Amino acid sequence: MMKKLYVFPLICILLTGMAFGQTNPTKNDPEAKKILDAVSAKFKTFTSVQAVFTYKVENASGKALSTKTGNILMKGTKYRLSFSGQEIFCNGTTVWNYDKAANEVTINNVDPSGGTITPQKLFSNFYDKDFYYTLNGEKKVGGKTIQEIQMTPVDKKKSFHTVYLQIDKATQTIYSTKVLENGGNRYSYTVTTMKTNVAAADNQFVFDKSKYPGVNVEDLR
Repeated sequence: MMKKLYVFPLICILLTGMAFGQTNPTKNDPEAKKILDAVSAKFKTFTSVQAVFTYKVENASGKALSTKTGNILMKGTKYRLSFSGQEIFCNGTTVWNYDKAANEVTINNVDPSGGTITPQKLFSNFYDKDFYYTLNGEKKVGGKTIQEIQMTPVDKKKSFHTVYLQIDKATQTIYSTKVLENGGNRYSYTVTTMKTNVAAADNQFVFDKSKYPGVNVEDLR
């Protein structure tokens, strides 16, 4: 489940009533790139980002299967994600994945090759190498002017075929993401609140075993 979140690829994060074009892009739209570049540049100006998001699962016919909420805190290469009974801590070099139901934490090193998709990548220029993208248009959503960008993976072996990004035009930040899987399910992530440049101590991104009595530790480093 958490792997799907990173496809959202956050940060990491809904397209209700949207009726934009449905053709899959096979080349990159310069206008879409301008918007994505602006989002990436804006994100890089923040010292930290704290966001609450809603995660919605629908089947192929659009019927809602579940709706959950989560929150994320990001600072540089560090992040802390809480979602659906799981907490993920990353201090930039180590990742702790805590499963509340099992009271177990799994520890791994951060992938030095950069192959792991982190929440930060979802707010930066992850799109240039991995996707084709095109600008579908603009729409008013809850008083916001939203720009929608449709993306298709360059690698057709991916488990999903289309990603829709909604950008808040005024703030140049990601408002929502919708992932369409090959199997028919749809996963939507909508940012409900976001704060930037909040105080975030480094120890917030490290798993503190003393706060989880009886936790089982699986160190895979």
